[in-house]
Amino acid sequence: MDVHDHNRRAWDALVAHGNRWTIPASSEVIAAARRGEWEIVLTPTRPVPRAWFPPLAGLDVLCLASGGGQQGPILAAAGARVTVFDQSPRQLEQDRTVAAREGLEIRTVAGDMADLNAFADASFGLVFHPCSNCFAADVRPVWREAYRVLRPGGSLLAGIVQPILFAFDEACAERGELVGRHPLPYSDLDHFAPAELESRATAGEPVSFSHSLDAQIGGQLEAGLVLTGFYEDTWDEEPLSRWFPPYFATRALKPAKR
Repeated sequence: MDVHDHNRRAWDALVAHGNRWTIPASSEVIAAARRGEWEIVLTPTRPVPRAWFPPLAGLDVLCLASGGGQQGPILAAAGARVTVFDQSPRQLEQDRTVAAREGLEIRTVAGDMADLNAFADASFGLVFHPCSNCFAADVRPVWREAYRVLRPGGSLLAGIVQPILFAFDEACAERGELVGRHPLPYSDLDHFAPAELESRATAGEPVSFSHSLDAQIGGQLEAGLVLTGFYEDTWDEEPLSRWFPPYFATRALKPAKR
């Protein structure tokens, strides 16, 4: 199946359903960001440390697989020159809605997070990539493309789903039981028939994949990035949070040319 097309349609449906990650930032949040009072997340709840961000004034920022009218408009209000890249047209429409409402300049581009050919080498000083590469069949191209479009000395901030999350039965976790169910790596394509997958797209259920730490951490290093920051996060809406932090975030730099 065409994973990109499936997940495009699923996220379009999630906008219609009012999913948490599709609700645009309010005017109050944008006004605060203009005053320098802002925070955004890579993972569900823990704000990204402000020390992870370079100075935003005039900085070219790529919000990678980050549509929904949330992070992009806040960074734009804080002074960055923002491009939001996402596979979902309706998610990108949320960013355009906030931009029009608040008088912000935001560029929106539709596409696959593993293919950033729309952008030249060294186009951005910051790539902001919240938890979304679980919707990509292969994460290593995502890291290679992020490295390519970063300028030397630029930063990649990424939110990542712990691969072990996919090993356990979530229905059992909701009952307070930790039950291993799936060998890793996990793929929805191995567990749902084509007809089921089609109905899941309509219902707003993207195809998901686990990615090993070798692919998530090792993949960034293989791409040429240098890791300089890390933290974990939990989420009350994720039943497995009672046993371990299901999410983590990394900060990586593209080394400056000597």
